[in-house]
Amino acid sequence: MTAQEYEQFLFPNLTFCIFAENGSCYMDIHEIINKIYPIPETSMDKLTKHLSKVTYPKGHHILEAGKTETNIFFIEKGIVRAYIPVDGKEVTFWIGKEGSAIVSLKSYVDNQQGYESMELMEESELYLLKRKDLQELFKEDIHIANWGRKFAESEFMQTEERLISLLFTNASERYMKLIQNNPELLQRMPLECLASYLGITPVSLSRIRAKLKRML
Repeated sequence: MTAQEYEQFLFPNLTFCIFAENGSCYMDIHEIINKIYPIPETSMDKLTKHLSKVTYPKGHHILEAGKTETNIFFIEKGIVRAYIPVDGKEVTFWIGKEGSAIVSLKSYVDNQQGYESMELMEESELYLLKRKDLQELFKEDIHIANWGRKFAESEFMQTEERLISLLFTNASERYMKLIQNNPELLQRMPLECLASYLGITPVSLSRIRAKLKRML
């Protein structure tokens, strides 16, 4: 049994994302928005009218370090990673998939150059929301304003959880959490990127996966 098969054995009842007829994974924009914070249909109509659907190829950079990107993107289909170059290596510190929002907080909040690069790992379909449009909607609609507050809170909580995970859990625990919460990333992301995200080397990741296999 391979390590991947063992992981599937460990978590047989996991819910994966929805797949279209062509085999691609996707998440409806209304579901993405309401997952953050449910809003009335009239508010949803206002918000979605300001969304533009865009498609980019694998390898496209939504943001490059040192540049400013104030727009917010929501992933309908695809995978993205955020990374920072360190000593000639690309350190992946965030991975987003269907339902995730792509935002450079430094650019969005302060209109300054971002420190991270964000690369699409698959051909991806995104919804683009301009900062100025969202700010106007906050003024016009209290439900969208509340949605924006919940969105910001969610982003901050994810950052805190990620920091605590890196500081207070070991590599094996972080890997187990990954395959519990996002098992599909094992098939959709290069292992070297996953290893970087977990804060370990590819060799260490291979050892952890092999150890899981031996435990069966």
